[in-house]
Amino acid sequence: MTINMSHIQVVGLGMATLDILVRLTELPTWEEGSHFGAIAIDGGGPVATAIAAVARLGVPAGFIGTCGNDRLGEIKRQTLIECGIDVSRMVRRPAPENEIVLVSVHEQTGERVFTGSRAFQDYQLTADEIDRDYILAADVLHLDGYHADAAASAAAWMRAAGKCVVLDGSATRRPIPPKMADLVRRANVLICGVGFGAMLTGRADPWEIGRAILDMGPDVVVQTEGKAGSYTVTRDEMFHTPAFDVDVVDTTGAGDVFHGAYIVGMLRGWEVRRIVQFATAVSALKCTGLGGRRPIPCFDQVIAFLRERVGDW
Repeated sequence: MTINMSHIQVVGLGMATLDILVRLTELPTWEEGSHFGAIAIDGGGPVATAIAAVARLGVPAGFIGTCGNDRLGEIKRQTLIECGIDVSRMVRRPAPENEIVLVSVHEQTGERVFTGSRAFQDYQLTADEIDRDYILAADVLHLDGYHADAAASAAAWMRAAGKCVVLDGSATRRPIPPKMADLVRRANVLICGVGFGAMLTGRADPWEIGRAILDMGPDVVVQTEGKAGSYTVTRDEMFHTPAFDVDVVDTTGAGDVFHGAYIVGMLRGWEVRRIVQFATAVSALKCTGLGGRRPIPCFDQVIAFLRERVGDW
């Protein structure tokens, strides 16, 4: 599928994985095997899954990343096409697909453990390999820090054009790399997982983290904390948004889907509290199925869910 780039509102530049998901009660060991209750193959990756959510919610979107020259690379690319995403600017590497993840999903809680390829960080895109005009034709650029040099250039182009950059700061317990910290300074909106803000600022309180990150450059900071909901800090307000209670099957991609839904809310011109509540609902509905992308709801499903749970939608 090729979409006219003049119609694309959101471009994502970052990681796209091929996820092999296994739902089980106990992980196997070298001494003893295990049994799984379900298995699936789905596309993954922070930006790629967010862009899948954008497309599923009815907004034209494109993705820039890499894929391998083997069957696994083609399957990964196909998972994006099936979501209605323009992949015309993806770069095919003359090597086997390297962005592959085994996802072990705990049957009782929906929590997961990731096992990635040893070659995962190979074949990073450079600034010379990305299409500046394609990126600037969009209203929003979404990044996750992957392909760091290309991401820095793309963010600079968008900010110079007065357009919006949304950054995914994945949950972490490790120090934030300098190139990622630089992307925070270039972002209009930072949505981060647990630990990212603390490692970036040296603060523990979510409100203090948000205020410190605002001083770095972004206009909005959202810290997502799973079942605990999210904490939003803007230059005008601070508020907590609770998570919705649903029957969780798999939390894979929940934060990524939140990002995509947040971008859709922005493009609809909603105020920030409404955007976050919408993104929270989309993320919750995604968790009711196995995989990061297949369970993403369509726009009408989300509105029906919100009217049932909240009423004022």
